[in-house]
Amino acid sequence: MTHPSSHRILSLDIASETRRIKGFSATRWQIVDLVPGDSGPWALSLQLYLTERAAYRFNLDAGTPRLFVRCGESSGEPRPSAITASQDVAASWLDGEQQVLEVAMPLAIRAWLEAYLARHGEAPDEGRKKKRKGAGRAREQTL
Repeated sequence: MTHPSSHRILSLDIASETRRIKGFSATRWQIVDLVPGDSGPWALSLQLYLTERAAYRFNLDAGTPRLFVRCGESSGEPRPSAITASQDVAASWLDGEQQVLEVAMPLAIRAWLEAYLARHGEAPDEGRKKKRKGAGRAREQTL
């Protein structure tokens, strides 16, 4: 069972925009409405995880914090199936050939996320670890 303060149900709607560029037409999908509750065409649960706290902080400290929505295979019509506030999770979806839409994070969600981080503490920022030269390799030994 999830703790009630670690998830929120959000509803969203998506729309397409077709653009013609140099004789080619391209369809671009975007999130056009995002509201609390399950009243919209697509209702998803935004679940927060302790392991993603550093990613949440990074997102909140960005100029424009975003929410990311996984929408199925990158070649098909979007079918929203998950939402996250973590760029790391969104990047893993993209690596898996999933279509990801993003939208500005509503102020109420930003405040809720800040409260979550205040309640559970900030995660240590591990950053990208650099390997020491030669680490992980068998070293040649002279006899």
